[in-house]
Amino acid sequence: MLICHCNIITEKEVEQAIIDLLDQDAWQLIVPAKVYHSMKKRGRCCGCFPNVVETIIRVTEQYHARSEAGAVDIVSHLDRVRDLRVQYGSRTHERRKSDHRAA
Repeated sequence: MLICHCNIITEKEVEQAIIDLLDQDAWQLIVPAKVYHSMKKRGRCCGCFPNVVETIIRVTEQYHARSEAGAVDIVSHLDRVRDLRVQYGSRTHERRKSDHRAA
């Protein structure tokens, strides 16, 4: 599935970049800009960033579920990430009006 139309980036490429970052440091905070930087790309319209955030959360959960880390550590880390997303991420919904419907 194509995630970024501006850079022609697929979901598989994003998932692999996230796994590569997690292999370097499993507890780092991964954001879309870090994923794009690791792929030597940059966000252009940044409309794909909400989908990239969802992919980061999903892949990170799966990665840690396969690792030997304790379940308490995993849950607390991912809860903090979700809280940050709720606090900062979806307030303005990409500066669009609430009745705006994206493609």
